[in-house]
Amino acid sequence: MERVRRGRDLRDLLLLWGGLDGRPKFFLSSRCGASMSQVPNWFERKFEFSFPVELYPNLCVRLRGTPARLEEIVRACPRERLVQKPEGKWSAQEHAGHLLDLEPLWMARVDDYVAGESELTAADLSNRKTHEAGHNTRRIGDILAEFREARLQLVDQAGELQAALFARSIPHPRLKQPMRLIDHLYFVAEHDDHHLARIWELLSAGNFRRSVGTN
Repeated sequence: MERVRRGRDLRDLLLLWGGLDGRPKFFLSSRCGASMSQVPNWFERKFEFSFPVELYPNLCVRLRGTPARLEEIVRACPRERLVQKPEGKWSAQEHAGHLLDLEPLWMARVDDYVAGESELTAADLSNRKTHEAGHNTRRIGDILAEFREARLQLVDQAGELQAALFARSIPHPRLKQPMRLIDHLYFVAEHDDHHLARIWELLSAGNFRRSVGTN
């Protein structure tokens, strides 16, 4: 019985950290980005929200660590590489800026749970804010600093909520499935990893090689 319980705990942790999502685990190699992206399309992702609410502290650490992981990936990267737009698509710096752009949405959805709304705040699926933000004209250090500040506000606000609230469920407008507050935070963490993977892929293309760990 103890072995079964430990097995279930391990499965829940792997799911929380992106290791079990109904598909083979996706790994990035140093050759990623040479031609087409190997990062799965975000809008084609399917989600299974089955882990227990009690794993919230683990998820909170993951969210809090995203700014540090982003900083590690772009550290010492030449500006010309950061702002390069392959085939007219977002540059690595624009992907970083997009993470910053989405923080108000994540915060608004936390507020939705507190208020007991009937549906979560909808996202702008055209990503107009990022397209019009001009992130490539900014200093990467400013983007990183603002993202770190915004993310800490999100995590700190979530940390002040009553434990029972993390089990409250509200429908997600695009996925058309119920999502608990803890599921929303997991969704944010997965969105983080999606763009970190794309940034790593872009900066690893060609002759630019660095040893950066990815989760």
